[in-house]
Amino acid sequence: MRKVLIGVVLAVALAGAAYLYLKKENGATIYRTAKVERGEIVDTITATGNINAVTTVSVGSQISGTIKTLFVDYNSRVRKGEVIAQIDPQLLDASVTQALGNFENAKASLEKAKVAVKDTERTYRRNRELLPDGFVAQSDVDAAQTAYDQAVAGQKSAEAVVTQSEGALKIAKTNLAYATIRSPVDGIVISRSVDVGQTVAASFQTPTLFSIAQDLTKMQIDTNVDESDIGRAAKGQTVIFTVDAWPAKSFKGVVSQVRNAPIITQNVVTYDVVILVDNRELLLKPGMTANVTIQVKKFENILKIPNAAMRYRPPDLSKEAGGGTAGKKEPMGQRVYILGKDGKPQVVSIKSGVSDGAFTELTGGNLKEGDLLVTGEAPKGSSRSGGSPPGMGLGGFR
Repeated sequence: MRKVLIGVVLAVALAGAAYLYLKKENGATIYRTAKVERGEIVDTITATGNINAVTTVSVGSQISGTIKTLFVDYNSRVRKGEVIAQIDPQLLDASVTQALGNFENAKASLEKAKVAVKDTERTYRRNRELLPDGFVAQSDVDAAQTAYDQAVAGQKSAEAVVTQSEGALKIAKTNLAYATIRSPVDGIVISRSVDVGQTVAASFQTPTLFSIAQDLTKMQIDTNVDESDIGRAAKGQTVIFTVDAWPAKSFKGVVSQVRNAPIITQNVVTYDVVILVDNRELLLKPGMTANVTIQVKKFENILKIPNAAMRYRPPDLSKEAGGGTAGKKEPMGQRVYILGKDGKPQVVSIKSGVSDGAFTELTGGNLKEGDLLVTGEAPKGSSRSGGSPPGMGLGGFR
């Protein structure tokens, strides 16, 4: 019985102590803290862009006609010179036959003109030899010369017609050859814009039939970098990027070109920074959107503070008590708050350097490694249960 009584007394005492402790804790402000750390910060530029093949060739048709046969489809591997499509050649064959006939006719006319030149030349020479003896009149000689000159001119005209018809024949043969569409490069077909039976018209501009990526193992990203950051971008910088298709995987690249041509969209000026990417695993596909981080410079072994500490401000400075900021005006410039010996925030002026979005370099101020910075406040009535021990990095409570 005595043991039971002692147990009840101890239980009541513990319950009372716990009540007083929790009552005291619920009335105090609980602060989230983080330490001043030594480490590295990478100055970066963030941007978005689209992944493309380094070389993409658009294959078109230089003649109009109906697609008779397609020999390749999406993702087909092709070799340079390989036949990939055929346009119906019947009309083109007829054009070649007609041009050939005109060419042969022109050559025959040229031979006829040559015969006329020889005949008029003989008549003119004979009359000229007979003129001194008085056998022919001067008018006959003149007429023979005129006929001869006309025959020479006729030969030259016939030669021009031959040349013209020969050119027309070459054009007809070339158009016939264009009816067979061949791949201009080794690569992979990434798009096909026509089907069998479709008519293509090349009257005003060359229609695109296929797009062929020359080498999908080497890709490039065309990014839009803001004009405020373009001055820090340079050839050779390392790039880390992600794509929505592989959210858990990071890819690497390198800046190969910073183009000077501005891209103006709704009065926003950006510049194209071209990034080369090794795509040996063929995980990246043309057209994917890349979230790019360009590493400008790495700062190692420096003091850094979390950006949350730079954003924190006490809700009401005038109500702070004890050794905090009661009745004091905040200093100008950058500042953070540390926990004083009384557990209250105290303002400290600082100077900062580069930032990576999560941490900022500490370049000046009365802070040292290990100092606790206030990054926020827990809701009233919160306890330490479930949180990190006081001062144990970002997310700790005091």
